[in-house]
Amino acid sequence: MLGVFSSSIVSPPDELVAAGCRTPSPKTKSADLVKSFLQNNPSAFSVQIGDDVQLALSHDKESNLQPRSFALKDEIFCLFEGVLDNLGCLIQQYGLAKSANEVLLVIEAYKTLRDRAPYPPSHVVGHLEGNFAFIVYDKSTSTLFVASDQYGKVTLYWGITADGFVAFADDAQLLKGSCGKSLASFPQGCFFSTAIGELRSFENPKNKVTAIPAPEEDIWGATYKVEGRAGLAVTK
Repeated sequence: MLGVFSSSIVSPPDELVAAGCRTPSPKTKSADLVKSFLQNNPSAFSVQIGDDVQLALSHDKESNLQPRSFALKDEIFCLFEGVLDNLGCLIQQYGLAKSANEVLLVIEAYKTLRDRAPYPPSHVVGHLEGNFAFIVYDKSTSTLFVASDQYGKVTLYWGITADGFVAFADDAQLLKGSCGKSLASFPQGCFFSTAIGELRSFENPKNKVTAIPAPEEDIWGATYKVEGRAGLAVTK
């Protein structure tokens, strides 16, 4: 899955901008990134939302344990990969039809956050159990919400393209070709929301997530850790 967002939607992370400056490397523009994704995945489709957002999904090489899905409801777009172990309980909690799947559940959880303020953003993902990563874009408010499960079972990466778009994908090599050194593994157990403007841990939402410059030989431009008693590293 792939999500690409202009700087009018999300500001490029400072640590990844700095990484690209420290180690200049070839990059491509966001349009070329989406084109590459579609060309390399014959069954892929994409959705363009104005000039600022493009989402794409493919079922090629999809694992039965980590299916990918897309849904749109009430101007909320969602890309989801993985499986929720407590889906049945959450369907009852949110009053959804028994046929609802993970991607529809995440949209409903996000709507609860949006419409019942002040509702802690960490609650959107804090009660999800399983292996997952998802990208939510709310067209009505131009809000982006991205999260990865606490164990990082579903890999997710983010980077900055040559034209300053922020891209999220489950394929590191795809982003590497377009983002160069302005690339990092999205930290497990964390979420990013443009409504609050920063990364946060959903297990320890009050603890700061700190970016650490990666060694020159690494593919990443930065890694992250959640500050706390043990200084838990969330990416390697």
